[in-house]
Amino acid sequence: MIDDKGALLRAMLAAPRQTLLAGAHDALSARLVEEAGFDAVWASGFEISASHGLPDASVLTMTEMLAAAREMNAAVGVPVVADCDGGFGNAINTIHMVRAYEDAGIAGLCIEDTVFPKRCSLYAGGLRELTPLDEQALKIRAACETRRHQGTVVIARTEALVAGLGHDEALARAHAYADAGADAILVHSARPTADEVFAFARRWTRAVPLVAVPTTYSGVHADELWSAGFRVVIFANQALRSAIRAVRETLAQLRTAGFAKSVDDRIVPLADVFELVRLDDLKADEQRYLTGDVTITR
Repeated sequence: MIDDKGALLRAMLAAPRQTLLAGAHDALSARLVEEAGFDAVWASGFEISASHGLPDASVLTMTEMLAAAREMNAAVGVPVVADCDGGFGNAINTIHMVRAYEDAGIAGLCIEDTVFPKRCSLYAGGLRELTPLDEQALKIRAACETRRHQGTVVIARTEALVAGLGHDEALARAHAYADAGADAILVHSARPTADEVFAFARRWTRAVPLVAVPTTYSGVHADELWSAGFRVVIFANQALRSAIRAVRETLAQLRTAGFAKSVDDRIVPLADVFELVRLDDLKADEQRYLTGDVTITR
């Protein structure tokens, strides 16, 4: 299964079409991403942290992040790409991370160049410090050379634009990470428009595919990003944010009205939940293995 999902993800990157991912934080949200028709699931560090009631700032351990990604992968048939922050430490930590995530069946690993503890790109204020370029390139090389499964995809993410270091620095880092073996380059931006990433893409001449995360520049269409050269687009956290709004409004309505039927028009039927958790599979297994009405052949 590891090689199958990794090979599938690698084939997507090589195909003459865009690959679309959406963020998730647990098995159920991953299944909803798959149901919606996305090509792969983004095991979002932002979403996983928020689901624990914590900021996206390296508060959760690798073990906790991995547990969430493993549950997502077990719940879906599409590949899972994990947000692995900065590899959870130096190159040695990253080696351990790659082995653990591969063992969990994760098809793609995204490693960014912020120092530990990381700070979410979307958080305003404070200085962003990046790992020195040479050190980060070695970390990416360590990740790539540690892979035991040919399909595993390593995405190198640079925060140079978010840190205000400019396009020259972002390009230097992207080239170094590509030379180190990265299969794709994620160039991040916190600007309200896509102009910054478009400018980067115009100067990118390598065959290594580019990845965009249009969170702050949300007005740009995936087709525009494709035309600009971005082969992969990640809608990283919209699902969680929509869930927060929906749950908040439903609970407020329940508290005000005082009876459950008052929210029937804003919730899914129980049958929908039963289908998502694959209740029919459970019933079939019960019928087969708990009734004793099975002929066993030797």
